[in-house]
Amino acid sequence: MKKTNLEVSSGSKYKRRDFLKKSAIGAAGGVAALSIASPAIHAQTKVRWRLASSFPKSLDTIFGAADVFADAVNQASNGNFKISIFAGGELMKPFDVLDGVQDETVECAHTAAYYYIGKDETFALDCTIPFGLNARQRNAWMYDGNGMKLLREFYSNYKMLNFPMGNTGVQMGGWFKRAVRTEKDFKGLKMRIAGFAGRIMQGLGVVPQNLPGGEIYQALEKGTIDATEWVGPYDDKKLGFNKVAGYYLYPAWWEGGPQLSLLVGKKAWNALPSSYKAMVNSAAVHAHTDMMAKYDSRNPRALKELIATGTKLLPMPKQVMINAFEISQGLYADLSKKNSNWRKIHADWEKFRKDQVDWWKVAEKNYQDFMSYQL
Repeated sequence: MKKTNLEVSSGSKYKRRDFLKKSAIGAAGGVAALSIASPAIHAQTKVRWRLASSFPKSLDTIFGAADVFADAVNQASNGNFKISIFAGGELMKPFDVLDGVQDETVECAHTAAYYYIGKDETFALDCTIPFGLNARQRNAWMYDGNGMKLLREFYSNYKMLNFPMGNTGVQMGGWFKRAVRTEKDFKGLKMRIAGFAGRIMQGLGVVPQNLPGGEIYQALEKGTIDATEWVGPYDDKKLGFNKVAGYYLYPAWWEGGPQLSLLVGKKAWNALPSSYKAMVNSAAVHAHTDMMAKYDSRNPRALKELIATGTKLLPMPKQVMINAFEISQGLYADLSKKNSNWRKIHADWEKFRKDQVDWWKVAEKNYQDFMSYQL
């Protein structure tokens, strides 16, 4: 078992970096300014952590968030707090990273919490569930609502704590080898789709498959699956899905604003000086904001490039979305009867979602609708 490497050494005086001077890094939900401890304290403390990612190195957006995080911590600590990053499959399987943190094989992990609904469906509420919050709404729930507090209580059962660290925004509805325009077209399709979305798709006649990002292309190429969802144009183009599937649906009703998480083991966390804890928090917010900015910036160009190469855009059939919504609400109600963890957090989340949707109907939606017609 790997333990946190904490050793004290003499060193030169710590020079404050701009990163810490501006440690109240902005996020949509708002982040309070952090107080940083005396430079003399953390200048003498050397820490080495390992971070296990669920994602392949080829994706500079999702996997890259861990690099952004580690670089920020390294700079803020003047090189005294180093975090080594391992892509999915290097130290452990992509979906095993939560276990790696819990059993102290690694100090932290970067993952999508909905991969772990087999342990407890409540994990999905730290990422996204079908017909959930968009990225800004989720930030609001996490940073200014009760989201962080409730989820921290939940994660304490697994000897870890969570930090939001990335969001893709609303995702695309996936790649299909043949056109799907009605409910009937979905029946019997073998589709790579994870989490609750897989359960709901199953209710629509789809045969869900759960595959890590690095294995999807080969499965689609060989015909092991007929369709796949991943993220959106920028990542999907890099993975080459357009080369083996010609139809691209929108939107992903199951991923309105999926949040990625940094999971940190409590033992490793408690061993950190307070100044290093502040660095981890600030660096995670920085990586969180950086990922969203990259997707918003890069997806429009990538979509144009995909269309130029022959990709055909299709809207998700409305009746499919209506049926999926009804199935999802029944699933959530059933879980609230069976799972006390889910019931406690989902009740707060659901109330927050209702307030957000009511507000977005007023200003946000009308503004975007107007701009859509003008440009």
